[in-house]
Amino acid sequence: MLEKIKAPSDVKKLTIPELEELSADIRKNIIDTVDANGGHLSPNLGAVELTVALYRVFDFPTDKLIFDVGHQCYTHKILGGRKEEVSKIRQSDGVSGFPMFSESVYDAFGAGHAGSSVSACLGYCAARDARKQDYTVIDVVGDASLFNGENLEALACNDVKPRKLIIILNDNGMSISRNNNGMYKFFSKMRMKKTYGRFMNFIDKTIGRSFIGRWLKRFKKSIKVSINNVTALEALGFKYVGVFDGNNMKEVVNILENVKNSDSAILLHLRTKKGKGMPEAENDAEIYHGVGKNLDICNSSFSCATGEIMSEAAEKDNRITAICAGMKDGTGLRMFAEKYPDRFFDVGIAEEHAVTFAAGQAAGGLRPIVCVYSTFLQRAYDQIMQDVCIQNLPVIFMVDRAGAVGHDGVTHQGVFDLSYLGVLPNMTVIAPKDSSELKSAFEYAQSLNSPCAIRYPNGKNEEFTQFMPISDDHLWEFYGELNKNVIIAVGPRALKAAVRVKRNCPTVSVINARVVKPLDEKVLKALDGKNIITVEENSIIGGFGSAVDAFVLNNGMNCRIKNIAFSDDYIPQGSVDEQLKAAGIIEDNIMSYIE
Repeated sequence: MLEKIKAPSDVKKLTIPELEELSADIRKNIIDTVDANGGHLSPNLGAVELTVALYRVFDFPTDKLIFDVGHQCYTHKILGGRKEEVSKIRQSDGVSGFPMFSESVYDAFGAGHAGSSVSACLGYCAARDARKQDYTVIDVVGDASLFNGENLEALACNDVKPRKLIIILNDNGMSISRNNNGMYKFFSKMRMKKTYGRFMNFIDKTIGRSFIGRWLKRFKKSIKVSINNVTALEALGFKYVGVFDGNNMKEVVNILENVKNSDSAILLHLRTKKGKGMPEAENDAEIYHGVGKNLDICNSSFSCATGEIMSEAAEKDNRITAICAGMKDGTGLRMFAEKYPDRFFDVGIAEEHAVTFAAGQAAGGLRPIVCVYSTFLQRAYDQIMQDVCIQNLPVIFMVDRAGAVGHDGVTHQGVFDLSYLGVLPNMTVIAPKDSSELKSAFEYAQSLNSPCAIRYPNGKNEEFTQFMPISDDHLWEFYGELNKNVIIAVGPRALKAAVRVKRNCPTVSVINARVVKPLDEKVLKALDGKNIITVEENSIIGGFGSAVDAFVLNNGMNCRIKNIAFSDDYIPQGSVDEQLKAAGIIEDNIMSYIE
């Protein structure tokens, strides 16, 4: 059936059985595509019928379809004019794995992080009404994402919401990890009770405006609290409609047709099965949330090492706690959670809360560790500054997926943390080269009575043969004797490229600048008169190289300096190797600056 879809309008011609056949074809296409390229598997499999039904009922791109997070958008891209390009999804010569405003008119708003969709939808409605236009705005948002801080602000912004706004709660019963959100539990109770929704539909459709109908509607309002507590949603300006089976094509098409032209803002509650159609993904949707090529379950060795190091430390120090934001497995904390369940806290998609929660724990005498991806830590920048750094609290940040992240593209690159963390007073920043140095970095961070961030990349790491523990007297590590040309490298990939240069060029010295902040001023002063090349997986703006440049200038040193880093731009999807090459973090480029 999929081969017959040449344009989005073709979907509208199909019968319900044909739509079901199309969904099966799309689901197979997604599995094959992810098998070839890697990507987000479980969320896309669960949203197939919902997305097909949306294309059946609405007119895209005239109507606006906005995804929260966006890791469930593969069906949308297949139907939205990019069927052929999807075969190369997440590749440098293909389409992004997330909605991209610049990629297609069908992508009404970009996504990648959770919690922005309701605000964007309200903005679209305001623009539509101001310009006297007429279209429907649809938001597809997950049960965890809906209650992210920004979405909650948007939900509560005005008690009267615009017409022709449909928020579709794609409720698959879980976030990436088990959801502990209180509002999620509220909806969990609601979705177990179909009585209310069926009763509402019976009154509205069957009895209508009769006397008994009006009496029943008043009665309906009086029993809302006892049945479902949906009055809270209606107080926020939404008409709650649910719960329906989001994987039942006939049911979804019918309810979308019913709410399409509503004069009220609608919150439509659908229950879907994450990983649907693939038994392994259905049974463990968390593990199959994101996979590599050949459906490989990717476990970062740095992440795994983090979990082991933290578990060992927690055995010796009962003050240690672990906090993550819905990414227990992604950050390597499964072992810690199993061994120390009373000291493990998964706060869901709530990075701001995670950081201030950690600050409160630290103020109360604990030693909290926040494990989070670099790209998601950005969401809590105000809390890092205000609640942790200003108060100089001993919170350790384990910053995973730092540097180039490859195929997830612009929204997920971890190339800004050295810049945004490096400017904060009281913050120590460390970039270990391997798991042995990671353990040393963690022990050093524990010895501090102040904030510390330890950043490391995703993917396999190789142990370096040389090892020197981190201490106040040895912030940086020398490779060989001091020569005319000095490469100062930050992180394992940059250091690996620098070591390769040294092997081929005896006039080169290499320094492992594993403590990025504070700078090792003693070592830097010894480099007066040298040709210095800094190499880092970070934006060239405000990163490590900038700090070295400022130090050399302010101390009147006579040095030639070259900074190698990512340019002042966003990094598109592609392999890590492609991204490193584009940034010049490779042996040949570094060699070109050797005198």
